[in-house]
Amino acid sequence: MPIRNVQITPAWTFCDEKGRQLEPQLFRLLRGVHDHGKLTEAAKQVNISYRHAWNLLNKWTDFFGTPLVELQKGKGAKLSSLGDKLLWAEQRVSARLEPQLKNLASELNLAIQQTLEQETPVIRLHASHGYAVALLPEHAEGFQFDLQYMSAEDALASLSRGQCDIAGFHLPTVHLSEALFKTYRRFIKNDQHLVMRFISRQQGLIVASDNPKQIEGLQDLVRESITFINREKGSGSRALLDELLKRAGINSEQISGFNTEEFTHSAVAAYVAAGMADVGFGVQAAAARFGLDFIPIEQEFYLLVCHRDFLKSLAMERFQAMLNSDGFNQALADLPGYSNEGCGDIVSLDDFQRLITETGLSN
Repeated sequence: MPIRNVQITPAWTFCDEKGRQLEPQLFRLLRGVHDHGKLTEAAKQVNISYRHAWNLLNKWTDFFGTPLVELQKGKGAKLSSLGDKLLWAEQRVSARLEPQLKNLASELNLAIQQTLEQETPVIRLHASHGYAVALLPEHAEGFQFDLQYMSAEDALASLSRGQCDIAGFHLPTVHLSEALFKTYRRFIKNDQHLVMRFISRQQGLIVASDNPKQIEGLQDLVRESITFINREKGSGSRALLDELLKRAGINSEQISGFNTEEFTHSAVAAYVAAGMADVGFGVQAAAARFGLDFIPIEQEFYLLVCHRDFLKSLAMERFQAMLNSDGFNQALADLPGYSNEGCGDIVSLDDFQRLITETGLSN
């Protein structure tokens, strides 16, 4: 019997004071208008007729009392101010909820498998959220993931308590603080654990398409005309940014929006795409996902840690085979700013320390 995989995605339903409800299909239509500038092309993207698209827009216009799309003869279509705000609000909410929804889906899939009494090996993976990690359940074959997203420190703590089989975390390859290194290092015991290289990825500044504010680097964040969107305290990306600002001698109190936080790379990019901030800090793949420009700042290693005994398990054998599969590596190659160099290589704690030291660990 094949493994059932359930995905959970948010869907908006609007209801007025009379109880009238409208379907959430509108957001796909608004996205099509935004992408193509033509209602005919937007309708094709949603796989509905032009007439149905027109009727749908009229319904929503009546509902809100104002147009969501402006049609101009000979000039195509564009989103109205409300249409633009609705589209980007939906994008931001979806990006913000992504880790929690994937956690719930993972729990549900595991429960379904157990109910069906399938004897498929399960890998409990606790990891910092990322685009490459999100690919893993899609390419699992002969085993299943119980994937839970959490901070890197919490993931490593889960491994030390025996609550997961593999923990995932990321570290900068150059600007790594001694404090952060020690925070993660205390969970990794040379006689108990092995470190596996997973991927490397590019972190940097996410800015609007064509970079209208001419942002070139971290020094521009303190400009009065620049508004920033940050990652939450406790995330690896926030720790990296704090370290970079410290080394550059930049006072975070001078950065407008520094205390405004989002919880995923996608949410940061959606915030910038909506025009609510001029710049954010995150991975290149998030910028590409929303059609934004990207200024590279730092490369990171994403690493996996497991117990030595687990390396010999059937589940781990199949997991390593998946990392070497053409399907997974092609999906990884499609992520801008990601590299699979050394993916699957096992190193000891001593080797891990040398790997980081050779790439720039400093106090």
